[in-house]
Amino acid sequence: MTQADPRPAMRDGEVPYGTLRAVVPLLREMGDFKRVRTAADGASMAERAFRRSWAELTRDGDPERVALRECAAAVAGARLAGIDGAVLRRCGLAADEAVAVLERSVAQHADRVDPVTARLLVEALPDLVEERGDGPVPAFAEALCAQPRAGATCPGRPRLMVEPPESHGDHCWAVAVYGVLLAESFHAVPGDVFLLGLAHHLPNAVLPDAGFAGEALLGRHLPAVMARLTRQQLDALPEALAARVESLLALREAADAPAARAFHAADVLDRVLQVRHHARAAAFTAEHALEELDLVHPCAVSGFHRSVLDAAESA
Repeated sequence: MTQADPRPAMRDGEVPYGTLRAVVPLLREMGDFKRVRTAADGASMAERAFRRSWAELTRDGDPERVALRECAAAVAGARLAGIDGAVLRRCGLAADEAVAVLERSVAQHADRVDPVTARLLVEALPDLVEERGDGPVPAFAEALCAQPRAGATCPGRPRLMVEPPESHGDHCWAVAVYGVLLAESFHAVPGDVFLLGLAHHLPNAVLPDAGFAGEALLGRHLPAVMARLTRQQLDALPEALAARVESLLALREAADAPAARAFHAADVLDRVLQVRHHARAAAFTAEHALEELDLVHPCAVSGFHRSVLDAAESA
């Protein structure tokens, strides 16, 4: 017999305002995984996590465990960037030492994450320092990492192009891990929200993205095209996983199920935060780095650094 959920039911359309206000700064930092790269792979950290997630899921990985592990990696990476568990082990840290570093990074966001979710993320950290063999990545996941997002479009108007564009792998990864962070507040199962986030753009593995404007021009053909292309990609998945993903995708048309609410919240937040990233980047000034981010940070020779800059009139 399933135990009843002790939390009060959420009304249709209800939004956990406090949770969203608290978590948005963390989501903004996690979103930078779309732009963090390392020498190990030319892809963004987000795309690498997207491919890794699908590879494990298709190897019969447990969606709940994959969801929590990837979300834990994203929260730790908000400050550690490309220094992940595998890198820490290659640098010579023992497993417990590497986990402790990851825990310190996650703890920096303790006041932004629901306590239940925070505990689950910390419990997932040991998984991040274990060696895992790379498995085959589904072709659609590779295609989504190569397929650029359209940017902001509106029927009847030219699109707003921003460079460099994010990929669909970037976006779907972000929606998936944001959704895991929001799942508890929306009374959703983290694995469901994670799978829905990863899979919600399956048709774009084939269909180039023309955004809302392009969809409007496809008109009556759009539903059949999206259904046909989604079916093609689902056929590449193990039967049980494909069935679960298909049932979750059916929830997208409304926001009356917990997984759908958490997914839609994550999706709209990522779309807006991506645009705000480009706006902030366009408004960047040297003073921001020098004064707010301590570009010339305190160190043993910071006095000398400042003398050099004074002599050079601050470059």
